[in-house]
Amino acid sequence: MSFFDNLLWPLKVAVAWIMVRAHDVLTFIGMDPAGGWTWLLSIVALVLVIRVLLIPLFVRQIKASRGMQLVQPEMQKLQKKYKGKTDPASRQAMQQEMMALYKDAGTSPFASCLPIIAQMPIFFALFRVLVSLQPLSEGKYARPTIGPLTQQLAAQAESSEVFGASLSSTFLGSPDTAVKIVTAGLILIMSATTLFTQRQLTMKNMPASALDNPMAKQQKMMMYILPLVFAFSGVNFPIGVLVYWSTSNLWSMGQQFFVIRNSPAPGSEAEKAYQERQARKARRRGKSLEDEGTVLAEPAEPRGQREQPKRKERQKRTGPQLAAAGAGGSGEPTIDGGDDEEPTGSTASTKPGGSKPGGQGSAGAAGTGGKNRPKKPKK
Repeated sequence: MSFFDNLLWPLKVAVAWIMVRAHDVLTFIGMDPAGGWTWLLSIVALVLVIRVLLIPLFVRQIKASRGMQLVQPEMQKLQKKYKGKTDPASRQAMQQEMMALYKDAGTSPFASCLPIIAQMPIFFALFRVLVSLQPLSEGKYARPTIGPLTQQLAAQAESSEVFGASLSSTFLGSPDTAVKIVTAGLILIMSATTLFTQRQLTMKNMPASALDNPMAKQQKMMMYILPLVFAFSGVNFPIGVLVYWSTSNLWSMGQQFFVIRNSPAPGSEAEKAYQERQARKARRRGKSLEDEGTVLAEPAEPRGQREQPKRKERQKRTGPQLAAAGAGGSGEPTIDGGDDEEPTGSTASTKPGGSKPGGQGSAGAAGTGGKNRPKKPKK
């Protein structure tokens, strides 16, 4: 075996084990052990097992994509800061600050590629298992088995066909027209589902403001480049690998559709659709809710009246008045006293007793004035 096969050997054993066990279950329920659909469904079962194991990584992918929304205001500030600066030093500084923002937010512009990156070793392991079916069935493989995949089972899988094409056939490796038609159809499905999956995650679940930055543009570019890579390289993939990747993409589409539909990113197109659905649901049951709201609103009116700050308004109105009254009250005796003192004092000054020292005459005059005040109405 080559160095690559030795490196992938543990994954090859794991892939072969899942396929063989799924084949045993399908055979137990009555399917043909040597049938192509039995082995094809075994590959589909492999996809399901792998994708279930990758659910935590998928959740991390969604969180990382959400994190990109949080850094967009800061990203726009950086764009304004370095606007018009095209020198290498400014570009490098901008890239460093952008990566620091992504690091602080715990996200990455390539977060949407995490499931693909995680599946690549399994992808290559399945590729090497399918390529090894023929030498293993002929006894020419470097090892007698690949885990539970024996020479007999390898011969069954090698001879099995789906629409006239075996699972180990490739577009360029077979002159058969049926093989070319099947592989071409699977390549188109694989490329289209890859594009739609990336577009669903980046375009539909991201606000428009999040798409106007260099990193988002690079991610958008990769969204179109990746399907082209699979389209051109798919001519060398066995049919079983094409089935695996197409099924994995369909799983991703369904999983993302469920998550985006029920928990869209703020400001995205998916959130608008979510709000419209919620509004339609509210309109369907709006009559009962409106009736309940009306019934509940009637007893709530007196409560609202009781809560009106009438006393506070009175305090606001009487506060200045009390202050003015307090100032006037403190000044009235002085003014009245002054008014009384002036004539009294002047009268006292004309009387002979007004020349008495010590101000007693003034005090007496004030006292007399005070005593004579209630007598004024009598006069």
